[in-house]
Amino acid sequence: MRDLFTAEHEDFRKTVRTFFEREVVPHHDQWEKDGIVPRDLWLKAGEAGLLCFDVPEEYGGPGVSDFRYNVILSEEQTRAGASGPGFSVHTDIIVPYLTSIANDEQKRRWLPGCVSGETITAIAMTEPGAGSDLQGVRTTAVDKGDHYLLNGSKTFISNGINSDLVIVVARTDPDAGHKGISLLVVERGMEGFERGRNLEKIGLHAQDTAELSFTDVVVPKENLLGEEGQGFIYLMMNLPQERLIIAAQAVAACEGVVEMCLDYAKTREAFGKPIGKFQHNRFLIAEMATETRVARAFLDDCLRKHLDGRLDAVDAAMAKYHCTELQNKLVNQGVQLHGGYGYMMEYPIAKAYLDSRISTIYGGTTEIQKEIIGRSLGL
Repeated sequence: MRDLFTAEHEDFRKTVRTFFEREVVPHHDQWEKDGIVPRDLWLKAGEAGLLCFDVPEEYGGPGVSDFRYNVILSEEQTRAGASGPGFSVHTDIIVPYLTSIANDEQKRRWLPGCVSGETITAIAMTEPGAGSDLQGVRTTAVDKGDHYLLNGSKTFISNGINSDLVIVVARTDPDAGHKGISLLVVERGMEGFERGRNLEKIGLHAQDTAELSFTDVVVPKENLLGEEGQGFIYLMMNLPQERLIIAAQAVAACEGVVEMCLDYAKTREAFGKPIGKFQHNRFLIAEMATETRVARAFLDDCLRKHLDGRLDAVDAAMAKYHCTELQNKLVNQGVQLHGGYGYMMEYPIAKAYLDSRISTIYGGTTEIQKEIIGRSLGL
């Protein structure tokens, strides 16, 4: 038990765990082969109250602004090895843009479907030539009076195939630097909005990740999110929460790796005894457990700050950098401990190895996090 959570939170954890055990785990292998999660799972998650906790009741949500519930959902999804459902992208990263920036008409139009699972969301930042450089965005939105004419392409978009609403990062003023970036909401069915292939990744096989293209898409002015030219600021405002939830998933993954290795070390025998009885392996797992406990303590401290509105960009960067790098370190050690079996997909450690690699890349690479931290130190 962590003193950060109340009995009510732990009851919710049981509900989430049961949902994943019943509705996700038995089907996940097939979804990995399909490369996508069926839309009806989103409807089941919405019916179970597992989406968009902080959406106010007037817009169809539960109105619970307590990020601990978000963390619990991500932790349990990670522990279940259910890397396919893009619930966290939807609930923790994209819908908060709507709740914090959208006007009342937009909220009434979009949020109820987000809560029920009828409307799946995505955010289109990354471009083939821009990567981590948001100021290098080339997608353009030209003001045509009552609408914008949107042109450009995006890649690596999570929920890209299933999405019904896509927040597109576009340049509305080509000469204004970061002040020329705006956020436009593109809806399924808009003419000129096309989805490319469902990208083939080395891990996260059940999560749909797509290329998107926009060719003379007419986006009504009513779909401008917030103020024109403020997009870059909005993105910066939401990044700490995004990085916190990625760190939370990473720590949960670390705890899962420790459990896998501990179970294997107790049951796998070599030279007449369990491999955990060999000093090297015993010390290795002791180190893994300690490093994970330290990461958990730091993460929970960041979570407390976030609940109090005190989590800044630097702490979020530290959490994202440290926890995801640790995740990759431990899962690599776990594969080595398992020996040849660690290379077999029938063992969970192999899937964890493949799924973990992206964690130091998305949400801002490790190098970007170090740049943020370094600059805060006056370097």
